[in-house]
Amino acid sequence: MLRLGLTGGIASGKSAVAAMLREMGFSVLDADSLAHKLIEPGQPAYDEVLREFGPSITDAGGRVDRARLAAVVFADRAKLDRLNAIVHPRVAEVISRQFEEWQRQGTRDAAFVEAALIVEAGIHKSLDGLVVAWCAPEQQFERLRARGLSEAEARRRIAAQLPVEEKLRYATEKIDCSGSIEQTRRQVEALAAKLRRSQTAQ
Repeated sequence: MLRLGLTGGIASGKSAVAAMLREMGFSVLDADSLAHKLIEPGQPAYDEVLREFGPSITDAGGRVDRARLAAVVFADRAKLDRLNAIVHPRVAEVISRQFEEWQRQGTRDAAFVEAALIVEAGIHKSLDGLVVAWCAPEQQFERLRARGLSEAEARRRIAAQLPVEEKLRYATEKIDCSGSIEQTRRQVEALAAKLRRSQTAQ
């Protein structure tokens, strides 16, 4: 079983590619949702995040308000790095366990972990390959604005991640998400066929 990463900048089409891979029968772990769960009350990173950032990031129920936390960390690179240092190692542990579980269950072909910060967190180093979904930064910006982010917030979010050309340097496969959804799907179908061929040949 190949252990593959799927990444891409914010609003680059990564989640759409992940959904297509799932439709095609591949197992895909959403590491970004996993990271969100890890900072919920009672979860491994909750106390440490609260100690680091204080009670102002929580809502009335004591849960971490992700919008407030985002406002803090995306305005200060050092704070973003600190949050990542708390969350990333724990996410990497869960990813490793999930791949082992899929292997035990007899998953063939390939399984994926989908995460925005695979390269930044160093997770790609323990994988067999990395699929990078990408589009032009202007498209990312337009998509974020369409999601309701302010111009400044959209630019901050994009700037907080590795530039797309950097991510593409680590790619073993690239999916261009700048065109129509049909064009993206054709590329994902071609990737799926290639992965299945390569594993059948072994």
